This record gives sequence, C-alpha cells and structure tokens, in this order.
Amino acid sequence: MKTFFIILAVLIVLAFIMIYVQNSRTPVLGHSQGRLKPLSSKPNAVSTQADDVAKRVAPWPFKADQEATMAAILTAVKSYGGAEVIKQEADYLYVVFTTDLMKFHDDAEFYLDADAREVHFRSSSRAGYSDRGLNRQRHEKLTTLYQQIQD
Repeated sequence: MKTFFIILAVLIVLAFIMIYVQNSRTPVLGHSQGRLKPLSSKPNAVSTQADDVAKRVAPWPFKADQEATMAAILTAVKSYGGAEVIKQEADYLYVVFTTDLMKFHDDAEFYLDADAREVHFRSSSRAGYSDRGLNRQRHEKLTTLYQQIQD
C-alpha cells in the first residue's frame, strides 16, 4: 500500500510539473493574410475563424473606425480584468488572461479586418486539454462589454 501512495504522489507531482511547463510556454501567434493561427485539436480554444463549428464564435462589428474599435476592445479587456497586453498594433492586439485560482494563462488575440469591418477573435488555453468552456465564456463576456461601448 505504501508503494501505491508513493507512485500516486510521484504521478501527481509530474502532472503539476507538466502543467507548469505548458503554462509557461509562450506560443507563436499573430496573423497572416487576414487569418489568425489555426486552433489545435484540443477543445480548449475558440476563434471567429475556426474551421470546427463547435469552436467557432461570432466576430464583432467595427465601431466608427479602426482607432475607435481598438479603443473599445482595450476598454472591454480592461473591464473584464486579469489581462496583460503583450502586443498592440493598429490592427492587432495580443493579451494574456490569467485565471484567478490556478494562474493558468490563456492567449487571446484580436485582429481588426478593415476590409470586412470585423474584429476577429482567437482565445486558447496554454495548459491542459479542456478549459470547461472558459474561452467561450470569455468571448461572450467580452462581446457584451464591447457592445456596451458607444462609438
């Protein structure tokens, strides 16, 4: 019985190490030719450009112009809380959200498609397999916050 508990403890420690390593790796993100990076096969992400319908979320309409749209996104992100802006360009925003309890990092991107006048969104958890719907819930909450901002 003692051996069982030793093995169990080692497995638990290894699992935490694996999660820590996954959580600390910064992915290579960005956009190319109007497309954000594709999602992995894991169910812990959503995107407006996802091929998988189960992972797809709706894009946002532009505000008055690109500058007002970026300002509204930043306001929504700040209101949501728990985010650090990593990269900001005229048509792109990359932020990392950190969960309160376990300090997991979720990478979120916003691409402003000026031609279509839409904001594309991608949010993905770094660690683990499932996010229990957190990235979809984050999109829904950010959508509400964004919609409340006047042009």
